[in-house]
Amino acid sequence: MLHLALHHVSLISTDLDRSARFYEDVLCFKRIARPVFTSEGVWYGLGALQVHIVLNPEGTFRAQPSPDSVDVHFALRTDDFDATLAALARHGYRDDLPQGDFKRLVVKRGGAAGFPQLFMVDPDSQVIEINQAP
Repeated sequence: MLHLALHHVSLISTDLDRSARFYEDVLCFKRIARPVFTSEGVWYGLGALQVHIVLNPEGTFRAQPSPDSVDVHFALRTDDFDATLAALARHGYRDDLPQGDFKRLVVKRGGAAGFPQLFMVDPDSQVIEINQAP
């Protein structure tokens, strides 16, 4: 039997500075050391796990700028869902913005998952879930 654990999630970016501003300013990610590779990128530590952002000027596989809970995504957990919503609102993220707006949130307080969830996109339209799972 294999004993595997998630180590990191790697995401592409068409503009590394723009992505770094999003992950550092909006989501408060902290950079960690990254080895010297032939590609540009930044790494972030999230507890025992990591998120790697890698420059890929050719772009993303997702063309839709709105969050979609059934599309490819990764999830972050918070201990305070309402404080997270308030922090995102200070950056202009809201659930009442129109479809296609980069800062639109999809908020599910009482969904089938059994815990509050929100879905948003990063600057390259990659979907991020933030939840208050037990």
